[in-house]
Amino acid sequence: MTGTGFGIRAAIFRVSGCARFLGELRAIGAARGTRIICFNADLMAGREHAEAAVLRALRAMEAGTAISDSLEMEALLYASGNRQCSVAERFGLHEGENRAWVCLCPPVEAAFRDLAGIMEFAEDDGEILTREKEGRLMEAFGITPEELTAAGGPGRLRDLVLERVALLAVYR
Repeated sequence: MTGTGFGIRAAIFRVSGCARFLGELRAIGAARGTRIICFNADLMAGREHAEAAVLRALRAMEAGTAISDSLEMEALLYASGNRQCSVAERFGLHEGENRAWVCLCPPVEAAFRDLAGIMEFAEDDGEILTREKEGRLMEAFGITPEELTAAGGPGRLRDLVLERVALLAVYR
C-alpha cells in the first residue's frame, strides 16, 4: 500500500544481530534513496497504526518539532505513543523471528525488491487482533479493561491505540 510519500508492506524475517541487520537496511535505503522503517507487527494494531505513526513522524520532521533526530526513531516514538526511545525501540525489530510492517519513505519499488533478499513479504498483514494480541496492546499502551469497556468494548481497541499515537504530539 502506498500512502502520502510512503509505502507499507507486511513482512517476515529473521534477525541474528540487530546492528548488522539495521546496517543492511541502511545500505539498501542509501543505495535506493529511501528510508526504511520496520515496525514490530506484534505490538501494532494493524496497518492503520503504522500509517498513522509514519504520517505523524513525517509531519514532525517537516515542522521541526521532532523529538528524535531520525525519521526512523520518530516513527517508532509515534508507534509507541511514548516519548522515551527505550520504550519506542520495542516497536522496532528484534533478535529472532520478526513479523513486521516495513515502510519505505518514499516507496521505491527497487528497494522493496532488494529487501526481498533479506525478508519475505507476506499476505498475513497482522490486521486480526487475537485475545493474546489484544492483551499485548493493552499492556503496551496502558489501556485498562475499564477504559476499553467505556470506549465500547474490544472492537474499539484499535481506536484507543490510534488515540495514543495522536496524543504523543499533544504531550510534547
